[in-house]
Amino acid sequence: MPAMPTLVALIGPVEPQLLETWLHHYRSLGIERFSLGFHYPDHVTEDVKDLLGDVCRRAGIAQAVVSSGPWHEHTNPQLTAELRAFAGDGWHLIADSDEFHAYPAPLADVLHDAERRGTLTLGGLMLDRVSADGTLTGWDPAAGLDAGFPLGAFLTHRLLRGDPRKVVLAHSSIALSSGNHRAPGHRPTNRPPVLIHHFKWRSGIREDLTRRYRHSLDGSWQTDSPAIPTEARRILDHLDQHDGRINVHDEHLGFRPVSLAQTPPWWAEEATSIVETWKPSADGHSQSGSTISSPSP
Repeated sequence: MPAMPTLVALIGPVEPQLLETWLHHYRSLGIERFSLGFHYPDHVTEDVKDLLGDVCRRAGIAQAVVSSGPWHEHTNPQLTAELRAFAGDGWHLIADSDEFHAYPAPLADVLHDAERRGTLTLGGLMLDRVSADGTLTGWDPAAGLDAGFPLGAFLTHRLLRGDPRKVVLAHSSIALSSGNHRAPGHRPTNRPPVLIHHFKWRSGIREDLTRRYRHSLDGSWQTDSPAIPTEARRILDHLDQHDGRINVHDEHLGFRPVSLAQTPPWWAEEATSIVETWKPSADGHSQSGSTISSPSP
């Protein structure tokens, strides 16, 4: 059997409770090695950095990279490459701090099957999780993420028109694109894709989206394509039209009750259809997908 992968992640200023829950989730999947980096835009205060550092220390995890400054589009791939080099040879599990993977089998079996088939990447698809009424809200760690964000839909795909596909597992020899959406020259073939519960739509994200949008437009956060500000503008316009909430009653978005504990019966068919037919939007504004940094607590 192949060795278990190292989890590689570049993390922004998320709430400490989310980082703790995220670490517990991946340890429950059998992950023992972590290569974690933290990048903080200039508005983030020292106490926020200290709180996240404390989470890592309590978990016995060293912070491999800590940096500050603008969140340029090239920041993510550059720092992620450093973290992957630090992780060393072998399989890497790639997950943002708001992404919770749900694998169809024990992780060791998933990797064993991938190596048997001769593939060096596995792909996933984001299922966006939101609160029961679409409010961008906080959550109670004691109750859990499922209680705080019980609904799921392909929001990134259907509303933002961003790339909802992610590379979730990659061998160290395979390079990844910005946001880990693609592995050039190595298209994942696993079907259905791995379910990625995407808990992005929490308290603070609207402010973060607005910051990303403004910095992208004035050039202080450099972007290589119009995808990032365009996708941010789409969700901000949606929030403006619905009193600051995501419209969970929109039939086109298709929100349904979901849970981390169980893959929905409709996942295989719908998720496979999306990954096999996805193309950038007709206006050409979704080349790299959403790489908006995580919100401040």
